[in-house]
Amino acid sequence: MAEPLILITNDDGIYSSGILALQQAAAALGKTVVVAPETERSAVGHAITISSPIRIREVDRRNGFSGFAVDGTPADCVKLGVRSLLPRLPDVVMSGINRGANVGVSILYSGTVSAATEGVLMGIPSLAVSLDAWEDPVYDFAARFASRLLKLILEKGIPPGVSLNVNVPHVPEEGIKGIRLTRQGRSYYEEDFELRADPRQRTYYWMNGRHVSPEKDPVLDDVAIRENYVSVTPLHYNLTHEDSIEYFKSWGLSEDGVD
Repeated sequence: MAEPLILITNDDGIYSSGILALQQAAAALGKTVVVAPETERSAVGHAITISSPIRIREVDRRNGFSGFAVDGTPADCVKLGVRSLLPRLPDVVMSGINRGANVGVSILYSGTVSAATEGVLMGIPSLAVSLDAWEDPVYDFAARFASRLLKLILEKGIPPGVSLNVNVPHVPEEGIKGIRLTRQGRSYYEEDFELRADPRQRTYYWMNGRHVSPEKDPVLDDVAIRENYVSVTPLHYNLTHEDSIEYFKSWGLSEDGVD
């Protein structure tokens, strides 16, 4: 049986500490190839590059880490890796470890999650891993947990069209209470825009924000990590709201409703 081939990517950039931790953890279970943005590309969602060339260069870090730095988005990295840079279709796409949780509405903006979604679109089992920390992140436990999930994925597979979105609390390992299979919640960032002036007195805006979580249900992603559980959320990319179809038919929006 061939050694598993694992594509590693992220949105924090190829020089981030999180991607190094993820690659080191995955390398024990297969051959890893890192294809990641050259610089941070957080919150770009599922953007792809279509109006400019995508340039790459090879990168060697340490402890066997080598890969490709891409001046594109996380979704670009997965596309380019699968179609051009890897010797064959990878067995798994792993995205992360992201600095900061990706829960609630933030999932829609996340380059980390979008990279995993791109893997699913290409028919590859995929997961995104994030750590709920912005300052002084310690990735050890999150990396070990990602390795545990990788082993399970290689053994059992993931249903077609589904990726796993994993969020890990930033607490000492003994503070982790367990694992919850969760649903995407409704937490969001409430933005405000600070008006500033540059040295030439030209005005510009700088976005700030605060995380707002109205959730209390323990099976929602944001609540789980707040209560020190690892959140594992199965996601799929079909955004159709099935329950609304009959309602909109009442508007006359049907094959015969052309008047």
